[in-house]
Amino acid sequence: MMVPERLKKGDEVRVIAPSTSHSILSKENIELSRHRLEQLGLKVTFGKHINESNSLLTSSIESRIADLHDAFGDENVKAILTTIGGYQANQLLSYIDYDLIRENPKIFCGYSDITALGNAIYAKTGLVTYSGIHFSSFGMLKGFEYSLEYFKKVLLDDTTYVEIAPSREWSNDAWYMDQENRKFYPNEGYLIINEGECEGIAVGGNLCTLNLLQGTEFMPSLKNSVLFLEDDKLTCPKTFDRDLQSLIHQPGFSDVKGIVIGRFEKVSNVTNELIQTIIHTKRELFHIPIVANADFGHTSPMFTFPIGGKVKLQVKQNAVKITLFK
Repeated sequence: MMVPERLKKGDEVRVIAPSTSHSILSKENIELSRHRLEQLGLKVTFGKHINESNSLLTSSIESRIADLHDAFGDENVKAILTTIGGYQANQLLSYIDYDLIRENPKIFCGYSDITALGNAIYAKTGLVTYSGIHFSSFGMLKGFEYSLEYFKKVLLDDTTYVEIAPSREWSNDAWYMDQENRKFYPNEGYLIINEGECEGIAVGGNLCTLNLLQGTEFMPSLKNSVLFLEDDKLTCPKTFDRDLQSLIHQPGFSDVKGIVIGRFEKVSNVTNELIQTIIHTKRELFHIPIVANADFGHTSPMFTFPIGGKVKLQVKQNAVKITLFK
């Protein structure tokens, strides 16, 4: 396991678009995102090909690989942020120079479709990557404080561990379409499904994207893992059930130590009752601590967590403690 150096003032952050093109972002989003990163004392640069866009709203494999390799190969770049998620990141997996990444370890952060890259890089190189906010996430006007706080705690602050506290409120609207008319809901806290305590290696992110790695050399080991799993508006109770079942069938799942489930989007109709029903149908999960409605995934805000990093999970009836070790 390799843990990249934390960011400090003056460091260069490279923005790349390994999934959907950067060109879909508004000028306002780009300006605010850049400004917020610069407020942290960071220098922001952009990959050469990020604005290329074809009929699938992405660029060629060659262009995306070139930007990824340029970012890892540039000794001035200390962190790589993905601009946004999408659908095509897993096209890149067999073209990546993993030796280049292994020899130039640095922060790599994104979520959603970027789950494929973060987990594959960890599996192939041992480099800890991060499931966390995109570059475009920094363009959110309201309700961004929690996301920024945990980005800083995990990637900038000089501490040995981070305890995750639940957010006070959350939202699930198209903020990038309308920054002013937002609806926020009080956070009712974690849904405790199975009590218990465990320690392990954090693996996961977006469940349906992680499952694209099954049966390939890019799938990280599930042995001694604590799975962080979330899904987006494309899921529903039945697809979440079968996607989770598919993961349960993977080699090494019997050695999974615990599961943290991110908050579902409202349109998915995955309710607390349905989450509990789905989990309780699976005997393989009876003996491990499981908690849901954690602050990561496709609702806002979200914490950043290390793929490949050590995590401690403590689930009791009136207390949940998630500790990330740096």
